[in-house]
Amino acid sequence: MSTSSDPPDPRLLLLGVHIRRMREERGLSLEELAELSGLSFRGLAYVEHGRRNAGVLTLLQIAEGLQTEPSQLLSPFDTPAAADVANPQRGGK
Repeated sequence: MSTSSDPPDPRLLLLGVHIRRMREERGLSLEELAELSGLSFRGLAYVEHGRRNAGVLTLLQIAEGLQTEPSQLLSPFDTPAAADVANPQRGGK
């Protein structure tokens, strides 16, 4: 089990950074996206910082709050460099 001192999984960090970027591009604060998506501020902050492994339903709620397709949340994993992060056996960390 991970503790707060463990570094976040690079895949979760990549997802969180992407969600934060999408939120900021839309001019939304963390509080506003939490309200729009029906999530808690703290839960959403954990996702954005790679500290929470968001389930499918949470990702669907975030996509709804961002007014985007759910697949757009996972688009960073479509690039070859991200594939290395997503699959440590291929050379990622």
